[in-house]
Amino acid sequence: MALTTIDPTSALVVIDLQKGIVPAFTDDQITATVKQATHLAAEFRRHGLPVVLVNVTGRAPGRTEAGRSGRGAALPSGWADLIDELDVQPTDHLITKRRRSAFHDTGLDTLLRDLEVTQVVLAGISTSSGVESTARSASDYGYHVVLATDAMADSDADTHRHSVERIFPKLGETATAAEITDMLEATR
Repeated sequence: MALTTIDPTSALVVIDLQKGIVPAFTDDQITATVKQATHLAAEFRRHGLPVVLVNVTGRAPGRTEAGRSGRGAALPSGWADLIDELDVQPTDHLITKRRRSAFHDTGLDTLLRDLEVTQVVLAGISTSSGVESTARSASDYGYHVVLATDAMADSDADTHRHSVERIFPKLGETATAAEITDMLEATR
């Protein structure tokens, strides 16, 4: 589904663009992701719309077949700090999550409801993990969901493509950052 509109009470939610995660991506995809996500943040701020910046400091305790190295180890200093390119502003809302979804036990839904937000635009990393989990939760909570497909990245190209092509159209509308900013201009 193509982007139909940007609600008057829309918020940008940027997932896990933090100093401990972004450097793990070495290809051009992360460079483009950061560029597009920071552009979206600047445009949402310019239009007086909420910007929510999410970092992660934990993970679910259950066992997985994929395994996890460093489980239970303390995070290095600065690991959860947001990347400088996001240019965090005093008007931004900061959320720290300890699971995949930015909605799980974080107060994000309460924050968005207090701001009377009806639509969330999602960007960040990883497409098939934090972004997809947050999109699923946003859909479950009844928000209109827009996924900025060129403002997200995944370490696995196949899972990124699967999320974008198969999962996201079931959860909301997909669009590029340019399409979203064009729609911002057209609806403001």
